[in-house]
Amino acid sequence: MNAYIIKRLLLFIPTMVLISVVVFVIMRLIPGDPAIQLLSGALGDANYTSEDLAKLRAKLGTDRHIVVQYGNWVWDMLRLDFGTSLLQSTPIADDLKDRFPITIELAIMALIMASVVAVPLGIFSAVNQDKIGDYIARIIAIAGVAMPTFWTGILLIFFLVLVFDWLPPLGYVDIWEDPLKNLQQLIFPAIALGFIYMAFLPRLTRSAMLEVFREDYIRTARSKGLSERWVIARHALRNALLPVVTVSGWQFGFLISGSDIIESMFNVPGVRKIMHDSINQRDYTQTQAAVKLITFVVVALNLVTDLKYGWLDPRIRYR
Repeated sequence: MNAYIIKRLLLFIPTMVLISVVVFVIMRLIPGDPAIQLLSGALGDANYTSEDLAKLRAKLGTDRHIVVQYGNWVWDMLRLDFGTSLLQSTPIADDLKDRFPITIELAIMALIMASVVAVPLGIFSAVNQDKIGDYIARIIAIAGVAMPTFWTGILLIFFLVLVFDWLPPLGYVDIWEDPLKNLQQLIFPAIALGFIYMAFLPRLTRSAMLEVFREDYIRTARSKGLSERWVIARHALRNALLPVVTVSGWQFGFLISGSDIIESMFNVPGVRKIMHDSINQRDYTQTQAAVKLITFVVVALNLVTDLKYGWLDPRIRYR
């Protein structure tokens, strides 16, 4: 087990290096010069001289060789110095520290709500295979997978306005200050964000459960006279959770990295929203830092997911 963890950690390092190179290069390939954009002003009609442009490029460091720029950026990142936002002139670390927990909270809520609904639905569908309940659950799952996240968010907003004449509060309150208001603000964005996962997971749970039901140890457990609930909960479900856990770890990373549309629609001040705004405003320093932080969390989640296998299935041995 220890050797496996070390190998995974050693693989983690080149993965993060490769991601940092890709992010850095892509931001430099995007047309436009940040210095020109800053000097041009919001309307793009401000006057400036070539000396002003040269001074600003030197201040930003964009006049140096790209290899030198990358080395300085990586060194600052290792020291947890994310730099300063080009447009806001504020420390990026402060923005990420305030915004990233909001995105994490939103993703956790979406994952919990999806799992609470989807796993029992998948078990019910497998136990009642080829019955009316199974067909209804499968139709709901297929319809949910076919609906994009932004469309789910739009329908949810229309539903709240037309039926209840109510919208979630636009401001944000920390969960430790007012848990009830925090729940009112994030519950519906979490539903919209986790809906596609809520629709996909029952199909996966159903397939895994049906495969486990065909195993010899399930027939042995039933032949011993154990109740069907005990067979499902103690023997079938735990072994069927392996693919579910695999997808859950990947899906949690997707919920973190793919929440920008939902955060913008529901005005949730998460890290994906400021990342979306920084891309539109060509604030490449803030974009680089946000992308790097999100990819670090996603890769770390994949590592944690792999290590869960040994707990769920003692037959697995890491070498």
